[in-house]
Amino acid sequence: MKTQFTSLVKLKKNKLQKSEQFLQKSNVNLNSASTSLELSYRLLQELETPKSGNVSQMLASRVLFHSQMDLISHNKEWVEFATDQVEMAKKQLSSDMIEYEKFQYLELEEIKAELKKAKINLNIY
Repeated sequence: MKTQFTSLVKLKKNKLQKSEQFLQKSNVNLNSASTSLELSYRLLQELETPKSGNVSQMLASRVLFHSQMDLISHNKEWVEFATDQVEMAKKQLSSDMIEYEKFQYLELEEIKAELKKAKINLNIY
């Protein structure tokens, strides 16, 4: 049975599904960021500083160390951004879910009212 809310319910359901997909993508992005950060820390621990050698080896080691620290910094920012995206997606999903349920309830109530009117018109109790 179609009501005045039927098209709104479909729109809200589509929006809800898009929010769910965005949350899933955000979670995947966060997992990727966390994995990259862990890998960056692991690689930093594996870097060995030369105990002896010429100055160019020492400088190269230092450059590698700073490069890895920059990568760690970048990955930390990525994790923070991804975490914010997940939180934003959760809030949006919650909001969209409430909207969907609200219009779904209104549609159900209108259907009930229409059925009640139909019963009264047919004198069926």
